[in-house]
Amino acid sequence: MRWFPLLSLLVLGAGPPAPAQDFTPPPPITPTAEQQRDLAARADKLEGALTALGRQGVRDPAFADIEIYRKAAEWIRRHHEFYQKEAVDWTREALDRGLLRASQAAMGEAPWMTAAGYAVVRGYRSRVDGSVQPYAILFPREYGREAGKHWRLDVVLHGRNTRLTEVSFLHQFNGDQPAPEDLNHVQLHIYGRGNNAYRWAGETDVYEAMRDFLARNEALLIDPSKVVLRGFSMGGAGTWHLGLHNPGRWCVLGPGAGFTSTHGYVKDLPAKLPDYQEACLPIYDAVDWAENLFNVPVVAYSGADDPQRQAVVTIEDKLKKLDLKGVTFPLTHLVAPKRKHEFPAEWQAKAQAAYAKYAAAGREEYPKRVRFVTYTLKYSSCDWVEVIGLDAHYRKALVDAEKTEAGFKVTTTNVRALHLLLPRGSNRAPVTIAIDKEKLETRPYLDPSGAVHVYLERRGEQWRAALPQKLLTDRLRTRQKVTGFQGPIDDAFISSFLCVRGTGKAWHPATQEFAEKNLKRFAAEWDKYLRGHLPVKNDDEVTPQDLATYHLILFGDPGSNTHLAQVLDGLPLQWTRESITLAGRKVDAATHVPVMIYPSPLSSDRYVVLNSGHTFRAADFQGTNALLYPRLGDYALLKLAPTKKDELGVDVVLAGLFDDFWRAAAK
Repeated sequence: MRWFPLLSLLVLGAGPPAPAQDFTPPPPITPTAEQQRDLAARADKLEGALTALGRQGVRDPAFADIEIYRKAAEWIRRHHEFYQKEAVDWTREALDRGLLRASQAAMGEAPWMTAAGYAVVRGYRSRVDGSVQPYAILFPREYGREAGKHWRLDVVLHGRNTRLTEVSFLHQFNGDQPAPEDLNHVQLHIYGRGNNAYRWAGETDVYEAMRDFLARNEALLIDPSKVVLRGFSMGGAGTWHLGLHNPGRWCVLGPGAGFTSTHGYVKDLPAKLPDYQEACLPIYDAVDWAENLFNVPVVAYSGADDPQRQAVVTIEDKLKKLDLKGVTFPLTHLVAPKRKHEFPAEWQAKAQAAYAKYAAAGREEYPKRVRFVTYTLKYSSCDWVEVIGLDAHYRKALVDAEKTEAGFKVTTTNVRALHLLLPRGSNRAPVTIAIDKEKLETRPYLDPSGAVHVYLERRGEQWRAALPQKLLTDRLRTRQKVTGFQGPIDDAFISSFLCVRGTGKAWHPATQEFAEKNLKRFAAEWDKYLRGHLPVKNDDEVTPQDLATYHLILFGDPGSNTHLAQVLDGLPLQWTRESITLAGRKVDAATHVPVMIYPSPLSSDRYVVLNSGHTFRAADFQGTNALLYPRLGDYALLKLAPTKKDELGVDVVLAGLFDDFWRAAAK
């Protein structure tokens, strides 16, 4: 198969292997005064066109498809990211394409919606922060022409590129070059909010782009059993982690190079991090999830002389050490002799041939056996198995489940609640479940859609069947870590959140100064590295709808922030003018600040976070992506220690993770 040359930079990644890689972008080019005036005039014109379209009633998705061009031009200008000599021309091109689409939309037309045989840029509005984010589709020439034909979909993750911007991404997929004649599948190219290895909001971007694409009637033409996930370099790292965390979504994974562990990859990382940091590494260390290869085949690629070959080698070593009898892992490792950090065309073709074998068969709708490993309810399901309660987060949990003629045969480790879905068309006849050392019989639960389920919970050492309503009520009455509400602090920023700035009189000037500067830092880093405006409101502007819709990120103290004062008695800390007490540790309130994530006392399905954005900082975004791991767990007490070099300097007095019932052990 011939490859689309226009996409090579994004598909292949950029630069040498990570341990020796310099992630500093090249010096930007400064546009001339005339160029700056020209770009500003075009941007103003596009802004006016968007305003007119809004008044005309044009809405997403067409509106987002146009707004991405305005956003791209705004970000490259504000952050001075003209890294290529052509960047000014590309920015002008983006604004002109936005204006063209705006003129078409004004006439009730959207020809880019039905284009085939070309790369097409689209946009969606993220539920995380309301920003518009781009993605691109490369359609085969025959797409949509044959009635009843369903196409394979490849989700393609780009490599790290220090010169990547929205403008350069849009230019790569500007639609001027036709797709190869023999392209036989649809390609969905992910922007991923830049260079973050598809972590946190970058991870959400992958699924939001997929959802937006399929929601535009494309689901009628895509075969859901034939979705391939692939990428090289940083895209390989993303493929490993997204693929092994959610193995039931894909028919085959195609990771090239990348990384699968923090230790052993990050240069000069201490051999042992603090316990609360070590515990959180499995959230993104794909090597810990290697056993999930049981559920999805992998065709990995490495250059023989590429240090990033360690990505697949660590997986292979992990599987060898398991020595599991009767368990096989479908892993193919293509190794290009004498090649470094590169993915040559001939090896891409070999990888494509291997993907095609699995894609042709498609993913089995209901595999007879599922063997699923997890460390957190952030990733809780595979095919017909869903873990809905753990004994302890960040400790290996395993469900090995087989569908039998009578029901199910299940073995578990570190699991206290479980959901099993029966095959399509099953009835409510009683089923027998052999689970661990027990056997029980139950009548399945029929939901309103006609699907049939079994819900199980373990009390002590005994398993029993349960109604989903009972499990839900238990979770409402007793705080528990559940899927989507399990922490750590950084987890609040993968879905809808709102930062709330305190406007009242703070108890102590030093803590208020820290809160204000920390919010300012978070806003700047979110804008630069996660490519969106940070959602912020003053505490007196928050509405009842906000309380119901968003995770609340509360900055200030109980004196300055009215919402923090409201939730305080529902949090596991005591905070007065004189002192702060958390996990048995008491400190001076004038010189310390608490940070934490906790189920919101104002909403049954939202978090509150105190005085924290992401717990890693700009230097970590600028370094290897493996540095984007949680620094403070679920909670911490910070002693203010500002310096001339770091006005937000702190000493960590205490940090830790709540247990699975959101309790902190005294320390």
